[in-house]
Amino acid sequence: MNKAETRFQRISGRAATLSQQLAVLTEVIVILLLILLVLDVWLGIVVRYFIDLPLTFTEEAARYLMIWMALLAISVGISKRSHIGVLFLFDRTRGLPRHLLMGVIDVLGFAFFLFLFYYGISFTQDGARRLTMIYDLPKSIPFSAVPVASLLAAIQIALVAVRDQAALLPEPDQSKVDL
Repeated sequence: MNKAETRFQRISGRAATLSQQLAVLTEVIVILLLILLVLDVWLGIVVRYFIDLPLTFTEEAARYLMIWMALLAISVGISKRSHIGVLFLFDRTRGLPRHLLMGVIDVLGFAFFLFLFYYGISFTQDGARRLTMIYDLPKSIPFSAVPVASLLAAIQIALVAVRDQAALLPEPDQSKVDL
């Protein structure tokens, strides 16, 4: 292996480690949100059918918790390359076409999530002028799930692109890339 490949392998290893750590942290957050969601739904059931309390926020809280969970979980899927449609094409290619296909998919995904991040910021700012039914909280809190999750997804795409492109490099004794 030459120096450039060795350096790229080191960078790839760091990207893989950072991607994994970010995915684990995101998974922990999603699990905590899931616990809150379950508790919220149970509270909603209890106050509606067993204790006559006028707690109307439980349905709205469940909706916002589910949105945050789903959007944050996207980056975990990206870190594991768990995209069925993309894998269908990717698994059928080898060598340079595989590198190129992965690169194109990564660039498109990165651009898409940066686009969502950019417009998600103004979406969140617009939400600051509107209030939720939950104690009149600004809607910017639930709306911020879009830019936060989009930025996290873009970061994960960049990390896995570096990680996976290095994994597709040929071994030093190979005369031709055949992956």
